[in-house]
Amino acid sequence: MSLIADTLLAYLPPKRKHTPSGWISFNAPCCVHNGNNIDKRMRGGFIVNGGDAVSYHCFNCGFKSSWQPGRLVGPKLKNLMRWLSIPDDLINKMVFDAMRVKEDSELGSKLQLVPTFTPRALPLNSEPIEHWLEGKVNKHLMPVLEYINSRALYLEDYPFYWSNDLGFRSRLIVPFYHNKQIVGWTARSVNGQTPKYLSEQQPGYVFNLDRQHWDRKYVIVCEGPFDAISIDGVALLGSEIKQGQHLLINQLQRQIILVPDRDAAGEKTVEQAIEFGWSVSFPPWPEDVKDVNDAVRILGRPATLWLIINSAVQTELKIKLQSRNWFRKEQ
Repeated sequence: MSLIADTLLAYLPPKRKHTPSGWISFNAPCCVHNGNNIDKRMRGGFIVNGGDAVSYHCFNCGFKSSWQPGRLVGPKLKNLMRWLSIPDDLINKMVFDAMRVKEDSELGSKLQLVPTFTPRALPLNSEPIEHWLEGKVNKHLMPVLEYINSRALYLEDYPFYWSNDLGFRSRLIVPFYHNKQIVGWTARSVNGQTPKYLSEQQPGYVFNLDRQHWDRKYVIVCEGPFDAISIDGVALLGSEIKQGQHLLINQLQRQIILVPDRDAAGEKTVEQAIEFGWSVSFPPWPEDVKDVNDAVRILGRPATLWLIINSAVQTELKIKLQSRNWFRKEQ
């Protein structure tokens, strides 16, 4: 039984009776304080629900009060405690205990929402690209290397993989890591083959989270993996902040800056960022720049990062005003 239920039961008037429905009836202590006639017919009712929650109802003056785990102690319940002659130090103890229970409940709910991931295998015959370069370079690997170069990326930027399997030889394989384990992957076509992406992705996954070192001031949130690799940020792998992703990113405890793609889908991401209290950046990029990787290819990494950080805004009004101009350029 909760501390609040135990204490209230202990301080109820000694003259009381139990009803078949579980209520305890006694002369209501609230009536005199509320300016009503003193209750002498035992019309104050108290009940403990589920062993922890409590409810009080006076059938004489109509006063009601209740509490359940996960809620704070409200003014009405505090008044009832005083009317029952519970000492102030004990009331304060119950108030703090209710706060602790509420915080534990909220933390438990958040922990349940934070996603977990299990290891996943990469496509058949997948090996780090560096391994394939140790001997004679496979002719099918050359277009993949050219694609990496076309995205202004380097083999040192990320542990890229490749497979000589027939279904994957024209794709660049990007493994998904979490706590240093491979938990998924995406394979990007480099020659127009459809679908553009083949992926194994677990719900709530955030790309490149492992590489966000503790000494950084910012975490930059992008939509695609190549955007994130370009500036060593993280990626949502889509234009929506999925269930649990914001909790994983918030756990980094840094200033979070979302950089949406400059398209209609990015507008929804901005709305979610406002809801989560994140900053949003709308850099003054050339009009033909659609995303972070485009900016890196045209402007270079230092300039892209500088523009992202210095263009970040946090207040809802500023985000909404700049969002209109940002997405209007797409039309």
